[in-house]
Amino acid sequence: MQGAVLANLMLAGLAQAQQAVPEAAPAPSADAPTVATAPVSTTLPQDNVTTLGEVRALKPEDEPLDLYRFKNPVKFGDNRFSRDWSEPPSPEQVSMGGGYIMMGVVKGVMAAAKGVNKLTGGPAQIQAAVARPPPELSAEQQQRALRFSEEQGAGDPSP
Repeated sequence: MQGAVLANLMLAGLAQAQQAVPEAAPAPSADAPTVATAPVSTTLPQDNVTTLGEVRALKPEDEPLDLYRFKNPVKFGDNRFSRDWSEPPSPEQVSMGGGYIMMGVVKGVMAAAKGVNKLTGGPAQIQAAVARPPPELSAEQQQRALRFSEEQGAGDPSP
């Protein structure tokens, strides 16, 4: 009974939302910075079109260039310590991960999986992508593709 009442209320709300006509957007000020503008229109169920005002995307405020700001000339790369160091999780990350016990269980399972993988000689769980070479066409397939391209009027095909 409650499900039927809830469904009827939702249908009534949808019908009311479809009949509502959106108001026109207020005219923007002349000094407002814009990046792009695009007219937006929507079609109502009665097949009449209502055109809304312009949508303006404002450019984000850029940080001013400071010519006298100190720039460190030394660039530090990865070293032995930075590769092995991991920052401790924040309290938010701990709570999202299920707490310290759950995070420890997951870390232990991952270490065990890595050990089993190493013992069995299996590939790593995360591997770099290797692109395959493009397919080689035989001379007959190249001729057929050329004839098809000429029939379609595709212009100058590349061999």
